[in-house]
Amino acid sequence: MIDAHCHLEQKDYDPDREEVIKRCKELLKAVVFSCAHPRDFETALEIAEKHRGFVFLTAGIHPEYIKEISEDEIHSFFGLLRKNRKKLVGLGECGLDYHWVQEEDWREKQKKLFRRHISFAKDLGLPLVIHSREAEGDCLDLLEKEGAKNVLMHFFSDKDLAERAIEDGYFISVNTLVLKSKSIRKILKKTPLERLMTETDAPWLGFGKRNEPIAVKEVIEKISELERIPFEEIDKATTNNARRFFGLKDI
Repeated sequence: MIDAHCHLEQKDYDPDREEVIKRCKELLKAVVFSCAHPRDFETALEIAEKHRGFVFLTAGIHPEYIKEISEDEIHSFFGLLRKNRKKLVGLGECGLDYHWVQEEDWREKQKKLFRRHISFAKDLGLPLVIHSREAEGDCLDLLEKEGAKNVLMHFFSDKDLAERAIEDGYFISVNTLVLKSKSIRKILKKTPLERLMTETDAPWLGFGKRNEPIAVKEVIEKISELERIPFEEIDKATTNNARRFFGLKDI
């Protein structure tokens, strides 16, 4: 089992991060976590380095933060990402978020930053981890227009556009919301096993409590129940998908 998307750098884990990762090592093959704000990058690098070979890092600027990030900060952060390219397995999460950002001028700035991420990912030779909350259509438009190829749709909630993403050759990750959400289950129905990954988005999506990467087991169990496919088959497929997508050769 691999958690393909979580946030181990978040302060929620400061009291017991090592215990959380220890539990992960007892159950999972690997954890991929995403640093989504420049202020957290140093901490994220330290976590990935300390648990090299098990914990893997992607980094980018979450679209929700567009209002608080200056151009100088973006330029500086991209420079740090280039400098630390060999320590990254992906770029993101990045994309569009129309739930938290509703003003049109700020949405246009999100799009501009998203284009920069897509171009930068090509330059660095890294896959993209995409957040697209209530913005799936525009997000896919930009990915297609910019010729993005190696893409994981992380926060995705539109079942009709899920088919389009799959036709584009993108992967879709299903998180702990599948335990309760009908819309996520509809997306699952549209997603073939060869395009599926599993994640938790921990520490979030824990239904009132702090989530942890080990909850990816519950995600796979629920997928097995809903799709009537053996747990082991889903585990093998989603693990191999994540391994190939992120280039995790040694796990």
